[in-house]
Amino acid sequence: MGEQRQRYNEEFKRQAVRFVQEQTKTVTDIAEELNIPISRLHQWMGKYREFESEPAASIDRVRELEQLLRDKDRELQEKERHIADVEGQLAIVEKAVHIFSKPKL
Repeated sequence: MGEQRQRYNEEFKRQAVRFVQEQTKTVTDIAEELNIPISRLHQWMGKYREFESEPAASIDRVRELEQLLRDKDRELQEKERHIADVEGQLAIVEKAVHIFSKPKL
């Protein structure tokens, strides 16, 4: 008789991949800990890997996060300029209301 194949459910596979992404250990070490062949763990990583949950250890991920930060900073500056413009317009309207609401003599 042959050896019985181990079967893993989808949730276990996803959790194993998430564990690899969140750890600083090597894939080989994690495969040994989970008693999974490393080739199978690599297959699961190809299928279930989510790059958003990875630490910013890779240079590509750092560059991506830096670009996102620059984009958000640019958006914030635009919004601040818009708010300053609207506040200036509001000040003008308030002065006009004050001038035109004075009783005539």
